[in-house]
This record gives sequence, C-alpha cells and structure tokens, in this order.
Amino acid sequence: MNTRTLLAGTVAALGLTAGLLAPASAAPDTASGLTAAAVPSYKKYVAMGDSYTAGPLIPWNSTWCFRSNNNYPAWLATDLGLYYKSGAFNDVSCSSADTTNLTQSQPTPTADLHFTTQAPQLEALTLDTDLVTLGMGGNDYTVFGSVIGCGDYRDEDPTGSPCRDHYTINGIDTLSAALNNTGRNLERSVALIKERAPAAKVVLVGYPRILPPTGYCPDVVPFADGDYAWADYLNRKLNTVMRQAATRKGALYVDTYGPALGHDACAGDAAWVRGQSTDLFAGVSYHPNAAGMRAISKLVLKALGLSTSTNTSLRKAPAGADTSAELRKQRWARQHADELVPTD
Repeated sequence: MNTRTLLAGTVAALGLTAGLLAPASAAPDTASGLTAAAVPSYKKYVAMGDSYTAGPLIPWNSTWCFRSNNNYPAWLATDLGLYYKSGAFNDVSCSSADTTNLTQSQPTPTADLHFTTQAPQLEALTLDTDLVTLGMGGNDYTVFGSVIGCGDYRDEDPTGSPCRDHYTINGIDTLSAALNNTGRNLERSVALIKERAPAAKVVLVGYPRILPPTGYCPDVVPFADGDYAWADYLNRKLNTVMRQAATRKGALYVDTYGPALGHDACAGDAAWVRGQSTDLFAGVSYHPNAAGMRAISKLVLKALGLSTSTNTSLRKAPAGADTSAELRKQRWARQHADELVPTD
C-alpha cells in the first residue's frame, strides 16, 4: 500500500464492472440547482486537485482521471450557474495528482496504451479565469498513501501505534515532517495560479475528517488503536499547512474537517468519507462519497458568500455511457491492472 497510488487501485476495481466511465464531453441531465438568492458572481471557474476533488467511482466518472460529474466542483459549478455554460467550467482534477502535476504532465491509463498523459493542470487557467479551487497536497511525498496503508501494521500491535512507529525514524515523525514541505509546495502552487489567472479568486479546499475524535471502528478502518489519533493528527496538520499557505499567499481556505465532525468513516450512514471498502458505484476506499462531495460543495459556496442549493439528486450517466468503447476500456483495465501500479 505504501508505494501504490490511488489510481492503481481504482483501475483494478473498475475492471470488475462495465460501462462505469462516461464520455468526457457528455453533459449531465439534471437542471441547475441554483437558488434565486445565489446570483452567479463568477463567469469562468477552473477546478484543480487530486482524487479528493475528482471523486473516483462516484457515478459517473468521465475520464481516466476517474473524475466524477457528482464531485464538489461539479456541484459548485451547478450552483453557480456555470455547469451548462460553454467554456464557463473546467474541471481538470485527476486522481493520484500531487502538486507537481500543476506544472508537469501526469500519466494515466488508456484502453490502447499502458499510459497516456494528462496536461499540467495549470494549463487550464486563462487570464479571464475568475474562480479557481485547489484541493491538493495529500499525495505529496506519498503521505496519504502511507496513512491509508496503516491497516497493514495493525497485527503487529493492535492496541499500540505500529504505523506511527514505522514512520518514526531516529525520533522524527517523517510523515509529519513531510507535511511541512507540502505547505511550501502549496504556497508555490497558489503563487503560480495567481500568475496565470491574476483576476481569479483562489480557494484552497481542505480535506474532510476521516477518523472520529474518539473510539474505533476496526471493521471499517482497520488501523491499530493508537494509530487512529496519529492519523487524525496528520489529517489535521495537512489542513493546517493548507490554511497557512492560503493565508500567506492571499487565498481563501475552506475548512471541511471541522464541519465533518460526526461524518467520519466510522459514522455509518452519516459518513462523508468511506472506510477501507471500495464500492464500484459509490466511491473508493478512504475517499469522500457522494454525500461528502455535496456537503463540501455547500461549504465552498458558503465561503464564497453565496446561498446553497437544496438540490441533492445525483446526476445520472449521460446518454451513451454504456458503449462498446467503454467496455473495451473496462476489459483493458481488468487485464492490465497489475501494470498500473506506479512506484516511488
């Protein structure tokens, strides 16, 4: 787990079902959820980020970035009245992305080649972009992948903190130390966004709470007891460095961790984030589910000073989603899943 990226696991899971991916150009089939009070204030919105933005396996995923049309950028764009306007909304978030993929291309699988590349996310920005959301940082230095792999260490000491111990070297918590560098990366990222889109409102969207403040749910999150508090500390520190980067570079930070209290992976039907299980029609393990994405979109909309929509109906698969081409993608993913495991 420590050297796997989310993309590999997602591709393997997608190989078990057919027709899940929808054409990237297809439009959703629901009407805008914009309320009368939420007058659109933005004309061109670009969303950038990793899998916590993209929403892998939340129906419907439109590209090999496993980007859902029910992720929080799609809901936000809908509430802003931009989703259906040509050229007004561009979501370039991509599962497994880290901050280097703002300026560098990112490899993703295709049905015909082992990998293709996605353009650097910054290339989506133009001088007339007036709103940018960025949800990124967890994949820098493989921090997120390391944390969700903590279940691998539970048997060593179920009531202790074997995962934290594993990543503590010479008394230094290496993952915590890595997050300090992530903060600097995010500061550079905001500066680069502002260079490309100087008129844009830049919003850093934090990561929701994954674990409860007390208690355990080992069937859902199989971490050792002592690693719960440590993993939650890293979750909070990641958000702290995001908030600090936003403050230092004049961006807006949206807290999703605090409002997620009572909606962690252990919260059952109230959860905004999944535990260890992946559901091919609901989301990837340890990632936001559809309810979480909708909640995050409302938090961002509120932070922008706009009214939230009452629309909660998921968009359906666009027409033509279950095509022979999509089936070929699924077969390819199933047959080549083992080759889609990038290593550090």
